Amino acid sequence: MSQWFELGFQNGMSPLMEQLLFFHDHALLIITLITSIVGFFMLSLFSNKFIHRYLLDGQTVETVWTVLPAFILIVIALPSIRLLYLIDEVHNPALTIKVTGHQWYWGYEFSDFNDVQFDSYMIPSADLQQGMYRLLDVDNRVPMPFNQPVRLMITSDDVLHSWSVPSLGIKMDAVPGRLNQTSATINMPGVFYGQCSEICGAGHSFMPIVLEALSAEGFLSWIESQI
Repeated sequence: MSQWFELGFQNGMSPLMEQLLFFHDHALLIITLITSIVGFFMLSLFSNKFIHRYLLDGQTVETVWTVLPAFILIVIALPSIRLLYLIDEVHNPALTIKVTGHQWYWGYEFSDFNDVQFDSYMIPSADLQQGMYRLLDVDNRVPMPFNQPVRLMITSDDVLHSWSVPSLGIKMDAVPGRLNQTSATINMPGVFYGQCSEICGAGHSFMPIVLEALSAEGFLSWIESQI
């Protein structure tokens, strides 16, 4: 989850988020180099005394500053396109969870099991206990096995919502009458927080998401307790 004065991304807790962070650093390095070079040239214009009265064109330098930006765009575009395809892929999911947005809470249904579903409401500030986070903790966390691919089917029952967990690299719109699909693979056990990221009315700020990554044995024990 985010910390005070955190200016960057949250730590990546899924293979997809790790790849997104790598791409961010890759693109930021290129942008920094371009900005530095262009800034140096602009500053040098104020101080140099270079004068050439008969210089009207330069075929070589014009070729370089046309080809080089095109090559840089290719270097940025190729890993970006690869990531876009990886985001859409769902490889043999071990579990399917249907997520439904309501005003203003989330509903979860584990469709691989009979009658395992529940709603998840934010815990009011007056009911918080020691160690809980205001506006982030819920009464029912979503258990998920770690190191297992999980398919998420996301929809809405009323207005537009957005199911977002930054540390997993997931942000998927919940649209009424439409079923959107994404996947998640959590690297390690832990608790991961998110919130609705689409303005959906008066209670938009009070729709937190809490995932709890468990071992396979712990997840099956939870399922048995629900059946």
